[in-house]
Amino acid sequence: MALNLSQKQDVVAQVAKIAATAHSLVAAEYAGTTVEQMTAMRKKARETGVFLKVIKNTLAARAVVGTEYEVAKDSLVGPLLYAFSLEEPGAAGRLIKEFAKGNDKLQPKVVVVGGQQYPASHVEVLASLPTRDQALAMLARVLAEPAAMLARAVKAVADKQGGADAAPAEAQAETA
Repeated sequence: MALNLSQKQDVVAQVAKIAATAHSLVAAEYAGTTVEQMTAMRKKARETGVFLKVIKNTLAARAVVGTEYEVAKDSLVGPLLYAFSLEEPGAAGRLIKEFAKGNDKLQPKVVVVGGQQYPASHVEVLASLPTRDQALAMLARVLAEPAAMLARAVKAVADKQGGADAAPAEAQAETA
């Protein structure tokens, strides 16, 4: 169904608003994907904080003007599905990678992160980025390690000192 001018303007405004705040973009060819697969992908996208939209490339190109995704404007050719990560950078990559395993028709074409465009093969790298919770856990481990090392060092010194104090006391008790 063709959109009228006001509907097109609404779509461009919606995608522009999302693109202004998104962490990453993965554009993928989806031709041949079944309705059931698309429905499952959209459901998973909502659960994982990914904005998923199928729109005309001309509208997408207008929507990304002035954002860090403008670098991909010339690469937006063919029927594409746009996945913007809203909560964490790797979410869109994980979504596309997960659904591409069971659907050979879904092929990533463009990956954009931080104003840099990468080839489709970088969807693997994007998908391997840790989630927010994983990143916080890694940070907590890194921050906790110096304190643990200090505690072990203090304990080792105390154990060594305690052993040195006990030896003269034992020697005095044996001579008495």
